Amino acid sequence: MNANLLEKTLTNTSFALLLIGLIIYWSNLIITKNKRINQLSISLTALINIMLALSLITRWIYSKYFPLSNLYESMIFLAWSITLIQIIIENKTKNKLIGAITMPMVLSIMTFTNLSLPNEIKIASPLVPALRSNWLMMHVTVMIISYATLIIGSLLSILFLIISNKKIVNIQGNSNNNLKKVFFKYELNDKQQLLRSLNTKNSLSRINLMQLLDNLSYRIIGLGFPLLTIGIISGAVWANDAWGTYWSWDPKETWALITWIIFAIYLHSRLNKQINGKTPAIIASLGFIVIWICYLGVNFLGKGLHSYGWLLS
Repeated sequence: MNANLLEKTLTNTSFALLLIGLIIYWSNLIITKNKRINQLSISLTALINIMLALSLITRWIYSKYFPLSNLYESMIFLAWSITLIQIIIENKTKNKLIGAITMPMVLSIMTFTNLSLPNEIKIASPLVPALRSNWLMMHVTVMIISYATLIIGSLLSILFLIISNKKIVNIQGNSNNNLKKVFFKYELNDKQQLLRSLNTKNSLSRINLMQLLDNLSYRIIGLGFPLLTIGIISGAVWANDAWGTYWSWDPKETWALITWIIFAIYLHSRLNKQINGKTPAIIASLGFIVIWICYLGVNFLGKGLHSYGWLLS
């Protein structure tokens, strides 16, 4: 089996396993709620992660450079990064919601990669001069991992908003503004006050879930933000080495800066105790859109110094 065929087999198999994993995650979440099936889901994700890693390693070996030179390679790496972070979080929290929200995202990435990108870009080709640098692995790897981390954190914030809105509707018709203020504050540790206000075990379970999502989102974005910062700084150093300037307001650079500002605002609002839980979650949700504009939207424009990231580069 030649390298191209092996790589294609690995990516296609991981795509099929993603479909199976998505069905298992959502079935277990909605219907069965079985711990063994939950463990099976994590194991399946680990297998998908290994196959994506082998696909990248295979491409690395026969192309003789780290496979992050174009959109196809970077999207495979992004899918690998998301599944790796998912495995780490699930093993730590034992919460099946993580996989239930990340699996559709990874499946969407792999669907786009396998079905939408032209075959020419899937074949490894010699690096363009701007990418023949040791900075390729340093800069692009950190940026993609930061995107993966921030995407997961943003997805958790989106889920937080969905659950919080649903909760307001289901609080037994209670429209008390004080109750809403208690519910949306970050300090959700006063269980007795919440029980007196809500008076149901189901409500307390929802509160605990929201607290988990809120804390996880904050911690994950708190990890992704410094990675994004390092990625931008390393990119500036590489740009000075390659083009003689640290910053040129290239579309990719501009949107990376916008992404950084959005998540800086999120972290600031998250640390501000006077701002309720919904506002930071809304900012993180906006960040989710901005990340995809920065990562994928700018590539579709095919303009600027980062035009080698375009589909037909």
